[in-house]
Amino acid sequence: MGLATAMLDKAPEESVAARVRSAVETVFDAVAATRADTTALLERVTAEGRRPATVDLATLRPGLHLRLARHELVSGVGFVAAPGLLTDVPAWLEWWQTGSEGDVRPLLLDLDPEHSAYADYTHWDWFALPRDTGERAVAGPYVDYLCSDEYSLTLSAPVEVAGRFAGVAAADVYLRHFEAAVMPMLHQLPRPARLVNARGRVAASTDPRRLVGSLDKGPDFAGALATGRPGRADGVRLVPCEGVPLVLVVAE
Repeated sequence: MGLATAMLDKAPEESVAARVRSAVETVFDAVAATRADTTALLERVTAEGRRPATVDLATLRPGLHLRLARHELVSGVGFVAAPGLLTDVPAWLEWWQTGSEGDVRPLLLDLDPEHSAYADYTHWDWFALPRDTGERAVAGPYVDYLCSDEYSLTLSAPVEVAGRFAGVAAADVYLRHFEAAVMPMLHQLPRPARLVNARGRVAASTDPRRLVGSLDKGPDFAGALATGRPGRADGVRLVPCEGVPLVLVVAE
């Protein structure tokens, strides 16, 4: 009886974590498709005995436009090159996003380090985490000053060619759209709950003590993601979202 009761007690939390995973994976599908297209492109250029340029990355655009049209949660998508990858510019974002009128438009930034307005993206989590860990990442929520000035999440994955880091494939999700997708799931739980990323940044919450965007300095969330198994720490239950870099944290 005790075991059966325990299973019933944890089933709702694991069910919610699985549903969150499913929602997030739809965005990672767009990231994976961009990663595959970019890897194939860079490998083809390398096989031709040359380094890539921005004109090569332009061939990614039809696929990026298609992903914006097909993926409901995706507000921006593209490839962000590692500095020094391209021959004609020091840095580059082949990035497209949906405008306020539903139009698809490119992101245009000053990426010349000699200029005062230079937008150095290499320190942002969505770039640094995949570069440093080789794993997928969920960054934010944060105010996306580079792209939209919207409160957003960025999901990203490293792109490698011949074992070398070439940049990241990524997709943006407006926080308001993410919350619309996952908050009904969190509200099904009988206790306050929140979703946090590997760094403890709160991405969604029904806990009034843990506001969205705040940094939860509680348990080792990265460690919980590494194990992939539910556990308990510091008076909360930790349920990793099955391969997606988010942890469901439920008060006990």
